[in-house]
Amino acid sequence: MAEAARAFDVLDVRPAFTEADVAALNARYTGVPTGRMLADLLTGTLAGRTALVSSFGAESAVLLHLVSEIDRDIPLVFTNTQKMFGETLAYRDELAERLGFTDLRVYRPDPRILAQKDATGLRWSYDPDGCCAIRKVEPLQRALRGFDAWISGRKGFQAGTRAALPLFELDREHDDGPKLKLNPLSGWSKDELNAYFDTHKLPRHPLEAQGYLSIGCSPCTSKVMPGEDPRAGRWRGWDKVECGIHVPEKPGEEPAF
Repeated sequence: MAEAARAFDVLDVRPAFTEADVAALNARYTGVPTGRMLADLLTGTLAGRTALVSSFGAESAVLLHLVSEIDRDIPLVFTNTQKMFGETLAYRDELAERLGFTDLRVYRPDPRILAQKDATGLRWSYDPDGCCAIRKVEPLQRALRGFDAWISGRKGFQAGTRAALPLFELDREHDDGPKLKLNPLSGWSKDELNAYFDTHKLPRHPLEAQGYLSIGCSPCTSKVMPGEDPRAGRWRGWDKVECGIHVPEKPGEEPAF
């Protein structure tokens, strides 16, 4: 009697999401209320596959509250660059506790990389791109390994470079393959965010009242002057608008999907 043919395992190397998937998601959810969209995805297609990333900055509480109403067990990722404002670290702990998140994950720069590339801790003063790469981008890369999607708190109104921000995009900057990136608040205005804070009685970042409208690392964050974009206080004096986690959107340019 002939032996049965041997079955071989097949390794599926297809990406979790493609540009076609992103286009379909943008078409499906454009105009859908943010809470409904998040509930649909986080209890359905993206359940157990998604990380929520937060800087715990000036407007972070809105997205955190929206997600906490759906899934408080979602991995909540914070990258502590070790250059953060003390107020941000305190605000992080207050919000995570208040909203009931059960899985706060804090990632820091690799000390071996810091010893090699920023032993003095002053790289921000002469090479802010390099500083962001080792203190923020690399830790987040580690944090997101194994996830198929992640949620960002970016808003389109924050700067001209974010005006074309889509709800969904394909993030290719990962060593374990492209990931779906969600920008649930991309179309929210500042007035809508303020109204949400008031309705849900959410605490504000303590530095916002002092004129810090976009809050990152302390050496590279300054107060925003009247009439400036909310992110004008980031890397002031440098030709730099993003830390490297996000690719800047150009005004008038079609979203990459």
